Amino acid sequence: MEVKGALGVALLFVISLITQVNCQEAVLHISNGSSYRDYCLVYNHSWTPLEDTLAKAPTYKLVNLTSTVLCDASGVQPGAVKGKALVVMRGECNFSQKAIVAQELGAKALLIASNTTLVTPSAEESEYPKVHIPLALMRYRDFLTAQREVGEGMEVKLYAPQYSKIDPNIVILLLIAIATVALGGLWSGACERERLKNYATGGGAEEHKADSSRVLYSPLSIIIFVIVMCGMLVLMYFFYNVLVYIIIVIFCFATASALFSCLDAVLDLIRCGTLSFSVRNKSFSVRSILLAAVCITVAVIWGVYRNEDGWIWVLQNLLGIAFCLNFMKTITLSNFKICVILLSLLLLYDVFFVFITPFFTKNGVSIMVQVALGPDASGEKTQGNMVEIPAEPQPPSEKIPVVMRVPRFSAWPQNLCGLQFSILGYGDIIVPGLLVAYCSRFDVWINSRKKVYFISCCFAYLLGLLLTFAVMLLSGMGQPALLYLVPFTLITSAMVAGCRGEMRHFWTGSTYEVRRAAYGQQSQNRSVPSLSHNNHHTSSGAAYLR
Repeated sequence: MEVKGALGVALLFVISLITQVNCQEAVLHISNGSSYRDYCLVYNHSWTPLEDTLAKAPTYKLVNLTSTVLCDASGVQPGAVKGKALVVMRGECNFSQKAIVAQELGAKALLIASNTTLVTPSAEESEYPKVHIPLALMRYRDFLTAQREVGEGMEVKLYAPQYSKIDPNIVILLLIAIATVALGGLWSGACERERLKNYATGGGAEEHKADSSRVLYSPLSIIIFVIVMCGMLVLMYFFYNVLVYIIIVIFCFATASALFSCLDAVLDLIRCGTLSFSVRNKSFSVRSILLAAVCITVAVIWGVYRNEDGWIWVLQNLLGIAFCLNFMKTITLSNFKICVILLSLLLLYDVFFVFITPFFTKNGVSIMVQVALGPDASGEKTQGNMVEIPAEPQPPSEKIPVVMRVPRFSAWPQNLCGLQFSILGYGDIIVPGLLVAYCSRFDVWINSRKKVYFISCCFAYLLGLLLTFAVMLLSGMGQPALLYLVPFTLITSAMVAGCRGEMRHFWTGSTYEVRRAAYGQQSQNRSVPSLSHNNHHTSSGAAYLR
């Protein structure tokens, strides 16, 4: 999809990372012998060791002391709480003081119910050795729900399942990325083949005028584009709460148009006919009108329900795939030199904003992550590496929509506190995808039936993405994916061109003017000549004729 203006185009590549959200969460298992419920707990694993399975976790009778904050033992009968778990309200004194009082009363565990945000409990280093019972925070509304659904005689278990770094959602992200890049490349190549056929049949001039693609051929324009992107990202960091809504509106318009383009191409592929009618000498296509209505409806549904994490991620990914496909088809790079310049600059951009900017931000979070995850990125960190989770329903924080999102299926304890996602930025698909699309078009120019450039570049993209995931899992932190994707794809493409002796042609590409002139000479034969790497070349050195 072509987004009008530098602002809209720059938004495509604002996010180019893979990241996962993780915090210190556990499970509160409440039962009465016949029914049970699981709820979110937030704890400090360096302070409160918890068992990692439900079977190992000890069972405690739960005593409701939410009428007190337990800053002292007044009004509490020691015999009523001895050997049991207590639930008290948060506030008025620190966590360690509450825990010490509960400990002196003989309690075996302390739950602190919160009406505000849940923070990972922490204290001064000298306070930690004084507390010997499990301590965790829970939502007060969860306790009220448990009272209503479980009833009297509640028993609790506190446990923290081991956090799995490898999640099945990685496979889904991988399939989304490689399928989008491959389909986008094939679509770009098919469009190029159709353009060449039109040149050969004498319709090249008209086709060129009607063509909606935009060719990037100037290194200066690439440099200006990257500078605009950098400025846009910095503006997003400082004015996020305002610009995020502008991006959401642009996203709705852009994805609706992209989805229309993709569905229209599919209907053309299956040769689905269309009806038309005229109004005041203007012709209208019934198929186009119906498609436009469907696409606008889908975009509006996403816009209205964009904060419904339970299911809206599926619709966002569908729109995102259409967006990336249409962008790869619409924006074309004229030659490998432009590919090298663009991808290299975006690699530096990605690395700088992920790895370098944390040294300049107040909370130590990179600008890229802050923009990608929105206000939740920093978690309002304080001492003890606190992570805050809303305890009561809060107005949803808006997030940049230009990411593929897939929930973590194996992180169900964390999902109790809030659905956890792994994300893949559109930039990690579109940027290498532009090179894949160029390779696909080059296969058309040289009449490569085996699509050697396209397949090699797709395979390199797959390997780079696998390496990105591997480094992310080993390091436990988000990675700038272009750090791995760009070298893999560029080096592989260059090696293929070098081994085939086509590096000069691959580097300079083939401008539309040269190909149009070449095919104009061959139009009488009504055939599409191939571009090859022989010893005869045009005066510009841009296209070779077999």
